[in-house]
Amino acid sequence: MARRSYKTDLGCIAGEDLSELSAGKQGWLVDNPNILCAIGTHSLALANRSTILVLGWSDSDGSLLKIRPELSPIEAEYISAIEWLVLDEIRVIVAGTSCGYMLIYSMRGDLIHKQMVYSGRVIKLRIHGTKKDLTQDTSSEEFCVVTPDAIARFDGSDIKNMLQKWFEETQAHFLDLKPKRQDSEDFGNSHEKLPHQLWNVSKYGNCADAAITGIMPPPLIEVQSSQRYYCAVAIGEDAVISALRLSEDKSMSLVGAILSKVVPATFSTISSLSKLIWRSEQTSPTKPDETPQPFDQADPLTCLKDHPRKGEKLTVSPSGTLAAITDSLGRVLLLDTQALVVVRLWKGYRDASCLFMEMLVNKDIASSSSTYYEPSKSDYCLCLAIHAPRKGIIEIWQMRTGPRLRTIPCGKGSRMLQPSHSFGASVSSPYVPLEVFLLNGDSGQISVLNRTLDT
Repeated sequence: MARRSYKTDLGCIAGEDLSELSAGKQGWLVDNPNILCAIGTHSLALANRSTILVLGWSDSDGSLLKIRPELSPIEAEYISAIEWLVLDEIRVIVAGTSCGYMLIYSMRGDLIHKQMVYSGRVIKLRIHGTKKDLTQDTSSEEFCVVTPDAIARFDGSDIKNMLQKWFEETQAHFLDLKPKRQDSEDFGNSHEKLPHQLWNVSKYGNCADAAITGIMPPPLIEVQSSQRYYCAVAIGEDAVISALRLSEDKSMSLVGAILSKVVPATFSTISSLSKLIWRSEQTSPTKPDETPQPFDQADPLTCLKDHPRKGEKLTVSPSGTLAAITDSLGRVLLLDTQALVVVRLWKGYRDASCLFMEMLVNKDIASSSSTYYEPSKSDYCLCLAIHAPRKGIIEIWQMRTGPRLRTIPCGKGSRMLQPSHSFGASVSSPYVPLEVFLLNGDSGQISVLNRTLDT
């Protein structure tokens, strides 16, 4: 009997020049904490402290792209987080640095945007979105930057507009549609700050990770409030799990509204005039020191303290209603983010990592071959993939209280990956389930976990 395989091989990166990442040594992908990895559509982004490598895993995916961000040697700045950002046909790489900067690069290696978010190491870049469907009246998309002290939320529409504007200007520039008076040094990355909210999430100590799980109702005494409230979950050393209510004040005074529009425009005008006046000088203009904006209101809701247990890794389901947390004692906790209650617990998973995925549990649909049928979202079941590297396996459990569906062996040098949410994804297109990919650093093999139980 042929051995059943629970994953499908997609390609290999073994032939690429990854010497800058010390590839080739056994365990290079998982043993070095400075190696960062993010997967996109047929592309992979790898990074160390100073360089980002973008490569495909098939012959048609193009050549290797190297991006070397300009990092501050005085501050010993380094790359601390990377993620893909996909907007329809536009794909960009987002990097976070140890000094709190967010850098956005095109697939040609051009710097599109640079912005100081908060003065601290960026530990995570999160993209979350909910599509408009029969159960959801509106769609919302957000991009979050997480540091040990704070979490910043960028609205997806603001990022879309900025990227579309940059790519339109880039195309016009290469078609010679731009005014010839414009200096080449003025063309390129945008220094206009993207609006965002910033909250302090370190009320129970520095966090190891945090995420905004969704919109929550206002406090009882503020039912008629014009503010919007979000729920945030954080994990860390002092508190294994903590939850906070984040408020967003939509009302703004007339003076505040005027200043928010006039001050950036005035600064931009002054900067442009300064460049015209001092154009003859060869010295590059210096930017003023950037300071993060004041915190918005964040109120603690609850926390779990259990010394010496520490929260290590956090992953959130697509709807934001569930979160999986791994801790330093080898446990995996499943948190209901709406009730703020741990609904399930697994033990014996030290150094584990988790990702949510969707599987076809309806055997009739999965095995049907007589007629073509495109599975819809309702045909899939939410599951949790738990990678236990010490055991060399990946276990898939049905949510919330379902059984273990399968156990998949994997190499010790492997890492689970998942593409980020795609901004502006069409609702009418066939439903794309949440998938989990596996990268074996020792062999260079990239595979995807099969989403049907009969394969």
